[in-house]
Amino acid sequence: MNPVTKRPLDASKGAEQSEETFSLAALRQGDAAEFARLVDAYSGMIYRLASRMLQNPQDAEDVLQETFIKAYKALPAFDGRSKLSTWLYRIATNEALMLLRKKTLPTVSVNAPLEDADPEGFELEIVDWCCLPESELMSEEARRYLDESIEALPETLKSVFVLRDLEGLSVRQTAEVLGISEGAVKTRLHRARLALREMLTAYFKERLPASGL
Repeated sequence: MNPVTKRPLDASKGAEQSEETFSLAALRQGDAAEFARLVDAYSGMIYRLASRMLQNPQDAEDVLQETFIKAYKALPAFDGRSKLSTWLYRIATNEALMLLRKKTLPTVSVNAPLEDADPEGFELEIVDWCCLPESELMSEEARRYLDESIEALPETLKSVFVLRDLEGLSVRQTAEVLGISEGAVKTRLHRARLALREMLTAYFKERLPASGL
């Protein structure tokens, strides 16, 4: 019987789950009950991550299932040097990135190698949003445009932005999940934030009164 089963997803569960509450020995031995507890604890976290990266409920569900299937198969070799949550984040992120590559989503053009780029080297047209009414800033349309802007980011920037700014992982944890340096995380995050700000500036510029430009 497949140990990964469909279960109600609670995004609030898992983030604060103590790593010490799981028996690594039991998980490595394929204990179904212990693995079910792991799934229950972290399914919300994994589904939320996949949803934010893919913007598609079915794709997120597929990533959720594949993450735990691969985790179950790999647990006998898990050495415990990483936290279980970090390890699961890594598997889920890789699964989501593979789906993104298959879909060949449109991306924002970002020049220069990411690790070598100067994070201050952007020349962006930034519009002051202060003159927009709060209802415009917080509208459903604006939030939908933000989601679309995140989706349009290159995958290297999107993964860092989602893990760091949306999921709240530290720079160190994000680097560990993605297998890159902390410096690369900081550079990519800066580029992602600037790219998003540029896209949102274009969106809100159209909504500013003429006197506000």
